[in-house]
Amino acid sequence: MADGGRDAETPERRRGERRRGGDRRTADRRQGDRRQRDRRQSDRRASTGADFDASWFAAIGMAADSRPQDDAESRFAPGWSAADATDSRFLSRQARRIVGSGPTAFQRIYRTFLAARAALGVALLAAIVVGNLLGVRTAALPLVLSSAYALQALAVWLWPRRGGDAHAGSASRLGRGQWLATIGVDLLAFSTLYLLEPSPNLNYVALLVLPVLMAGVLTPRLSALGTAAAVTLLLLANGWRLTLGGVELTAAMTPAGLTGIGLFIVTLLAGELAGRLAREELTARGSLEIARQQAQLNRLVIDEMGEGVLVIDRRARVRTANPAARRLLVADGLAPTPPFSLRSVPAWRALTQAVEQAFREAPWPEGGRDVQLDFGAGASRMLRLRVRFTRRRAADEAGDAESPASEELCVLFIEDVRTVVARTRQEKLAAMGRMSAGIAHEIRNPLAAIAQANALLREDLTAPGQQRLAAMVADNVERLKRIVDDVLEVAAGAAATPREVDAAAEVAAIAHDWATTAGLAPGAGGRLALELDAGPLPVWFDPDHLRRVLVNLLDNARRHASAEAGAIVLRLARASPGEVELVVASDGEPIAPDVERHLFEPFFSTRSRGTGLGLYICRELCERYGAAIDYRQRPAGHRHRNEFVITMRAAAAPERA
Repeated sequence: MADGGRDAETPERRRGERRRGGDRRTADRRQGDRRQRDRRQSDRRASTGADFDASWFAAIGMAADSRPQDDAESRFAPGWSAADATDSRFLSRQARRIVGSGPTAFQRIYRTFLAARAALGVALLAAIVVGNLLGVRTAALPLVLSSAYALQALAVWLWPRRGGDAHAGSASRLGRGQWLATIGVDLLAFSTLYLLEPSPNLNYVALLVLPVLMAGVLTPRLSALGTAAAVTLLLLANGWRLTLGGVELTAAMTPAGLTGIGLFIVTLLAGELAGRLAREELTARGSLEIARQQAQLNRLVIDEMGEGVLVIDRRARVRTANPAARRLLVADGLAPTPPFSLRSVPAWRALTQAVEQAFREAPWPEGGRDVQLDFGAGASRMLRLRVRFTRRRAADEAGDAESPASEELCVLFIEDVRTVVARTRQEKLAAMGRMSAGIAHEIRNPLAAIAQANALLREDLTAPGQQRLAAMVADNVERLKRIVDDVLEVAAGAAATPREVDAAAEVAAIAHDWATTAGLAPGAGGRLALELDAGPLPVWFDPDHLRRVLVNLLDNARRHASAEAGAIVLRLARASPGEVELVVASDGEPIAPDVERHLFEPFFSTRSRGTGLGLYICRELCERYGAAIDYRQRPAGHRHRNEFVITMRAAAAPERA
């Protein structure tokens, strides 16, 4: 029975334990929910800075970084944001960054109130003095009080100008001292005048509107409402005092009550307008900051473009030009910094005519037009022009072409025709390069077999004629091997591993080794002249590939230069903060235009036994590391008219001890 009773009690006990467990879980959940609510409320208080409703209106709020005890916080503070305002939070965050740059709305309004107080103080004193002169006698105490108020208002108004805007220029909130020096003094002075002489001669009640209005605009809503309430209580107390003197209660209290209601309405309306003004300022400043960031981003992108960009107006005046465009407009160096006029340089006459034609004619070829710039002394450059406009031509037909707000600007994209042709040719040769790499792999095996068979055959040959034939086979086999190696070197998919290289040290070492191998003496009196800037000049490149490019250019220069001293010049210098320029110049005959067009093409060579891959490989290797190589022909009169220029990306220079 005992066992049976224990078994019978077990389900009841279990149900009771389940109920108690469920009650505990429910209590735990409720407690957890309360904790989450408390945590959310704490977070909300921390984010809004107050544990009360932030505003009487949906669009007015306390400062985001205010604290309950900081009753001097203003809606003009940098961190202020309306809880339900329509302006974007992102714009508000952006505006906080620049709200301190220049006078804010709070500062301007505060200075206006200071000027109004000074004018009111002078006017009040003048009214009392003039009244006394006209026979309206005023007691001595109001006269003294008005004089003191006028002096204090003038001093507070002039002090920020002498002290570098110490009161309102360095902050965006009304501090305790500022409140006492302005609103507090106004309340004390006007209340005393009102209580001392509540006669119809001078209506001092109207003066009390100024501190109430100033509090409604420059202080938080609680402080503003407290100021209005204090003035209302003063009016009611004075009305009650008049009833003790025999005035009817209704006649004494009704004007005081209506005036108090009006003061509350003024306070609320002033706060609403101040909140709206603060939001507009935050939105405007945030939009300005976004516009500035976008302009900086656009300028950064345009400056880094390899294609030249010019922004030109109808007067052929260049408003903006990126470094690539400034480099293309002159034979050497950079064109002036914009703004400048295209009509100021005779060499730009063809470009000016093309821009004027673009403004006159609506259609412009999508592929662009070619314009040749003649710099004189035999130097010229062919440019490919593409045109875009900032405004549709329908605006011209509407008759507002001369309006400054709708000024049409020409955005001119310019490129060197040689670069365009080379890029087009490069695209066409990309597929051929991949096919050539596969063919080169297939050629290697039979070429090795031919070389081995020819070597074995030469061991058995004794006749001089047969030996010469075997030597010719061996020479051509080596030539084919070099061609195969060159093709595989520039095969698509080759990985580049750029490193920070000291160009000054590397170029000096490469030049010394090359001169030693070629039997030349670098320096004064030698055929190779070095003009290297003192290092370090760190660049992004690979040392082995830099050696290969430079040796190839030096070999070409030695092949075509004269045998005189200084016939070959090697220059290394920093062209700009982000670029280092390496120049190999020679005094040989200038390269003909029909040959110059094909300089960097693969398998093009002016030598019968040349592979035609030297300069092509140089360009491929330079492009792997963000560098550029180009041929530049100097004007007649220069000794070294042939120049191959390598522009490398500069790395951060190491700090010197």
